[in-house]
Amino acid sequence: MSTAPAAFTVPVAALLLILAGLASVTAARGWTGTLRREGRLGVHSIAASSSDDAFALANKVAAPVVGGAALMSLVLGILVLVLPLPTLATVVIGVLSIVAVLVLMTAGGVLGERAARTLPVPLRRPKPSAACDGCACGAGGCSGLTRKTVPVDAETA
Repeated sequence: MSTAPAAFTVPVAALLLILAGLASVTAARGWTGTLRREGRLGVHSIAASSSDDAFALANKVAAPVVGGAALMSLVLGILVLVLPLPTLATVVIGVLSIVAVLVLMTAGGVLGERAARTLPVPLRRPKPSAACDGCACGAGGCSGLTRKTVPVDAETA
């Protein structure tokens, strides 16, 4: 057991174990492609959020690094609790391990973002212009381009 006060070691270990749990869920679901774009976990950068394919690719690329962060966080969380280290060493290990886990998770996100940028950006639907609002021009105007109506000439034939 650590010789550092429990008021420090228990919260640091709990934080590391929570990070390990979140990172492992993110890595597993990112690898299998079951993360949802609407959820909070995963890579949510601009390029990754542009399409479902980009989101899946970004999280699949980030999954191994995030999984490594999860494993490291789990091991260091347990070590902070059980190693018989003085208080200063426990503080240094605790702070460095939290920083290292966050850096690894950020690196996974950056790799996922780079991978998502390789996919083409899908085209956006144009917004209707003010000229088409409520004109009810029927088959003679722009509705022939946007509606599936039978042209006037086809009805008489």
